[in-house]
Amino acid sequence: MRGFSVVETGGGGSDGGIDLQLKKGSEVFLVQCKQWRAYKVSVNVVRELFGVMASQGATGGFVVTSGTFSADARSFVEGKNIELIDGSVLKAMIDRVRTARPEMVSAGRIPASLQTSAQTATSVPEPTCPRCGGPMMQRIAKQGSKTGSSFWGCTAFPKCRGIKAVE
Repeated sequence: MRGFSVVETGGGGSDGGIDLQLKKGSEVFLVQCKQWRAYKVSVNVVRELFGVMASQGATGGFVVTSGTFSADARSFVEGKNIELIDGSVLKAMIDRVRTARPEMVSAGRIPASLQTSAQTATSVPEPTCPRCGGPMMQRIAKQGSKTGSSFWGCTAFPKCRGIKAVE
């Protein structure tokens, strides 16, 4: 809804825990998600994102949680281009998506339980899987000769391993 194109990176591994990469023009923003309801997200998580942003030359970043942030985390982002999105803000965003894009949910493009999926902001329509005919999503190759390259992968992965090149 903010005009970004979105690529799901999968988080974990050597990407510094980055789950999404947002692009708007030549600017790149990194997103780290934490599904922590029992704990406050600490300043360490936010510092880690800041370090990955610097190493990848990102313009800014977001840390999103279903829970809350520590006071130290909130203090750390002051003056930095990092936005903290806690559970209450996340719920408000979900509500806005439900209101603004009910046709996408009813058409099956966004599962009702995941209405803030990266697919809501992707400007390129997702193709259908050449193997099973199901929907596909943009992904980033994590290994092999095409590491770091975007491709379309079946949403039924690992059950279906259908892929298509991003054109």
